[in-house]
Amino acid sequence: MNQLDLQGQHAVVTGGASGIGLGIARRLIASGAQVTLWDRDEAGLRRAVAELGEQARAEVVDIAEPTAAREAAQRTAVVGGAIDILVNSAGLTGPNAPVVDYKLDDWSQVMQVNLTGLFLCCQAVLPGMLAQGYGRIVNIASVAGKEGNPNACAYSASKAGVIALTKTLGKELAQQGVVVNCVAPAAVETPLFAQMSPTHIDYMRSKIPMGRFGTIDEVAALVGWLCTRECSFSTGAVFDLSGGRATY
Repeated sequence: MNQLDLQGQHAVVTGGASGIGLGIARRLIASGAQVTLWDRDEAGLRRAVAELGEQARAEVVDIAEPTAAREAAQRTAVVGGAIDILVNSAGLTGPNAPVVDYKLDDWSQVMQVNLTGLFLCCQAVLPGMLAQGYGRIVNIASVAGKEGNPNACAYSASKAGVIALTKTLGKELAQQGVVVNCVAPAAVETPLFAQMSPTHIDYMRSKIPMGRFGTIDEVAALVGWLCTRECSFSTGAVFDLSGGRATY
């Protein structure tokens, strides 16, 4: 593992109870950061904090609730200190179905978590970052947001929105000490695979020239660097992590 310097930094990781979020939390803690996990899975948060140790705290947060992120940011700053880093990792894949059959309730749920929830988390932490003149925000997008995956319209559209929001924020904050970037992985094998059909999983693997899925540690390594002070001239950018799949 390459050594990163996050000493004295306080990070919030959404979706931190499991999967990519938990892997990112491990990497940030290994680099010296204090980490507060936000997730709606209370039992998962308890397990995660027990694993991560004294550098980790947790807040039960459902980011799909309109006021939850703002309230959590206030509590987090009181207990853990100013928030220097936000990693938006919480997300849903939603069901697999063609657009013509996709249910509005499923569409709304995916959008509420993947895009609106991410927007609310950014809104919640930005006042503190702007007040201190420093911050790092990393959003987890997807190659599906660049290319569109068949039978995954809500997920693909939500991740395209994440990319656009990242670019907008990067431009808005470019001279205020806060840099905002996103990572666009191809499929990474996580518990979210349980929501997908075997056919869809096989389709995703077939699109990756390396012939395998990414790993959580590979995502965490890239996100970790994007959270450092060394990442000082990249903002509003999309960093592909696709095993060769991404074409633009």
